Amino acid sequence: MGRLLELRATGSLTSSHVRVAAGALGVSERTVWRWLAEPSPADGVPRTPGARGARQDRFVVTGEVRALLALWGGNVAALQRDLAARAAGEPAGSIVPSLTTLRRALRRDLSPGERAGLAGGERAARKHDVFLARPRGWRNQVWEADHVQAAVRVDVGGVARRPWITWFADCASNTIMGVAVTPGHPSRESVLAALRAAVLREEPYGPQGGLPERVRVDRGKDFLSRTVTAAFDALVVTVEDLSAYTPPLKGTVEGLNRSVETMLWAALPGYVRQPRPGKRVACPKDEVLLDFEEFTARQLEWVQWWNAAHQPAPLGGRTPLEAWQEDPTPLREVGARELWTFTLEDDGRPRILSTRGLRFRNRDYVGPWMNGQAGRRVRVRFMPHHDHRIEVFDAGTGAYLGPADVADAASAEQITAVRSARAARSRRLRKDLKAAQRERYAAVTSAEQPKRLGSLTEAEAGLELAAADRQDLSELALPDLIPPAAPPPDWRTPASLAARTRPQPAPAPHDDQPPGGEGRPGVRDGGDTTTGGGVR
Repeated sequence: MGRLLELRATGSLTSSHVRVAAGALGVSERTVWRWLAEPSPADGVPRTPGARGARQDRFVVTGEVRALLALWGGNVAALQRDLAARAAGEPAGSIVPSLTTLRRALRRDLSPGERAGLAGGERAARKHDVFLARPRGWRNQVWEADHVQAAVRVDVGGVARRPWITWFADCASNTIMGVAVTPGHPSRESVLAALRAAVLREEPYGPQGGLPERVRVDRGKDFLSRTVTAAFDALVVTVEDLSAYTPPLKGTVEGLNRSVETMLWAALPGYVRQPRPGKRVACPKDEVLLDFEEFTARQLEWVQWWNAAHQPAPLGGRTPLEAWQEDPTPLREVGARELWTFTLEDDGRPRILSTRGLRFRNRDYVGPWMNGQAGRRVRVRFMPHHDHRIEVFDAGTGAYLGPADVADAASAEQITAVRSARAARSRRLRKDLKAAQRERYAAVTSAEQPKRLGSLTEAEAGLELAAADRQDLSELALPDLIPPAAPPPDWRTPASLAARTRPQPAPAPHDDQPPGGEGRPGVRDGGDTTTGGGVR
């Protein structure tokens, strides 16, 4: 358009010039002539007054309009009503744009990413951004680590849970270096277990392995915990802490998280995002779920398939394992025993071995190697959450002394009973909380205090309070304080019960007391304890 304006200024503009410009711009010749009649300020020529001079006062999106659009969550109609309400209280002459004009101005002055960000926040705006791809580099140069919750419900001890997967992926070859599956929420233990599986190359791991140069994480508290950080420092591995909620910054492992759902989890029983008929989206109660062991086996089989059989498009027909093995970069390896030591959490202070063993976290730990070692200063290293065993090292030299197990460990039956009692208590608590949440209130049409629904008579209230009092007293009762009396002789009782309740011989009466027990203190008439009179 600038060139056409120059031609018009020199008197050389012809219709052929306009026709060529219209064909290049994809518009009609009439549109080009209109643009020439009303050039924009960017062309360096002021607008000419005329029938379309009103376009000089067109609506422009200002900072205040952007703030109001964000306040209304991207609702343009609500924004237009708000602008009209604000203009009503201002002096005459304030222009309120129509809904069509406002929509056109927003499309003209705001990019799609800005409109999405004002409506849905930064994460919505990020979908319209352009991200550059990192160079692949060489094997074990950079790993990416992440937790992902499986979209599959699995039977874990009779309870349906969604396991968590923790894995490390090599950015150069897309190889899954190591993986760990946790039935519940992951922790630093999951990270250390996956790290050992990723570094070791011996069975049942490998052949991929070795130590990386850097590991990318997204500010996960498990990956940045003191134990995991100390392990990475001991292995001379740099941890690159990325910004939170930035999947494009670690695209390799995020792509792996998406791939495993569509390639494996979608075909497993208990898939939570399975399309279901009807309006209810809840899982059917009679659905047969995989147990945790079978799910873990299928997950590990899929990892082997991904590494050894799958051919991602960026690798040019090679599998991730082939791409990793063809890389001539030397590996930095570490032994299994040394790696186990580095991936244990340190207690942080020296302790003294006593004749009772080693006191740690209010428990006594013993080991056969402790004989003759009482009085020695040691340090404790342990696997997080594995409190049944600790590893003991010399406090001065750091030499490994041996393992120690908890001395008074409960039996399997006791542990099962404790867990059952905890589950029953949890069920009672959930039932009580659910009953409390079922309170109903009356609907109101004006601002007033909420009113509970549900009528209760005075008699019903008294009975309920009396039952509550009896329950409180029953909790204070001591049933073993007064032993039960023996049953009458004419009753047929089991031998075990008869042995426990066998009548004891009555003491000989004193000379100053008549036989038969009359007048004895504490004995009522007809209530002889040797016969259990009146007790059924």
